[in-house]
Amino acid sequence: MEQSEDGDLDAGDELFEEVDGDGKGEIFANRELLNIDHVPDENRIVGRDEHITELANEIGPAVTGSPPNSVILYGKTGSGKSLVANHVMERARREAQRRDRRLATVTVDCAQSRGEADTVQTIADKINRPTSGVTVPTRGISTNEYYNRLWQILGTEYDAALITLDEVDRLSDDDILMILSRAREAGKVDVPIGIISISNKVNFREQMTERVKSSLGHNEMIFDPYGGEQLRQILENRKDAFQEDVLTSGVIPKTAALAAQRHGDARKAIRLLRHAGDYAKTNNIGTVKESHLELAQEQAEVERLKELISGLPPHSKYVLYALANLTDGTTNSDDWFRTTVIYDVYEEVCKAEATDTLTTDTIRGLLNELAFLEITESNQEHGGMGKGTYKEHRLLWDPNVVFKMNPGSAQVDTDR
Repeated sequence: MEQSEDGDLDAGDELFEEVDGDGKGEIFANRELLNIDHVPDENRIVGRDEHITELANEIGPAVTGSPPNSVILYGKTGSGKSLVANHVMERARREAQRRDRRLATVTVDCAQSRGEADTVQTIADKINRPTSGVTVPTRGISTNEYYNRLWQILGTEYDAALITLDEVDRLSDDDILMILSRAREAGKVDVPIGIISISNKVNFREQMTERVKSSLGHNEMIFDPYGGEQLRQILENRKDAFQEDVLTSGVIPKTAALAAQRHGDARKAIRLLRHAGDYAKTNNIGTVKESHLELAQEQAEVERLKELISGLPPHSKYVLYALANLTDGTTNSDDWFRTTVIYDVYEEVCKAEATDTLTTDTIRGLLNELAFLEITESNQEHGGMGKGTYKEHRLLWDPNVVFKMNPGSAQVDTDR
């Protein structure tokens, strides 16, 4: 970068000359439309009209300050659960405002929360207003005090509240569901609270305690994976993320077909399309072609895996690297490995990462969590008379995708 004698900057830095400040360029017109967290306009939401109407009916009373129902949304990742919840909550907030009611709406990603205190702090902080006179520090007070401050904020600032707990199955226990759902009944606050719980696990309700089941009621909604035509419409509705005539005619149909065959996951489909655009942009290619999808596929998978494990401790990643190394070293990608074998390679990964190892029991727990997230699969084996039982595990992702999360130190020598 050049600088004038008086110190003013009069030229751009060549290092960043390819960065588009507004998300626009030769490839993209509005890249924001391809961000996973982007909540599209109503006319861009595909195949979920019935879910939107049903959820609105359940939580609708909140717009008048009356008690809403609590709801559990089930479905695989990328089936539109979070999209529908956020869309309906935002419309409810606007309608409450039109009726001169104060409706608190907040979404918490439980995968990112470190526990009950962190979750309550996030809720309180997101809905807090300067007029409440309440402070919500990130740390330094007890869980009970976080709840007290949440009740204060709700009591002084709102007539009702809608709280969405995304990936609620990632919480260590269901205490927060119990406390939030019974807060008014327990006299903690005189504000009705509706809870929208979102889970990728269809058996999540079975994991809840009976008292929480009773408090939440039995309102459940199932979200099926998107079909190929629905995925095509979803992608067509985001086509204007690209400059005109940048996408060749077969890109969107092929992206939709790939996603439908593998998972029916709209997030993955959108992510794949975005990475194909990034590939064309990085390589100074004026159009996005079908062939770019295969090249972008692996990077899209890497990003999704990073998203899945983002809330896990570092040693969960080291265990995952160990299993990836073992899988990569076999001719059969479906091979299973005992916990003790994984632990041996985990020790090598820890050496490469210059960190101390955890106990075998702790690693067993981390493997269980990876299986819960459907990154790995676990199986209980019986060794026969006098040999007891043991657990085996296998990786459900391509090892190369795992390695690309941490190039260099993720791969170790498994031949010892």
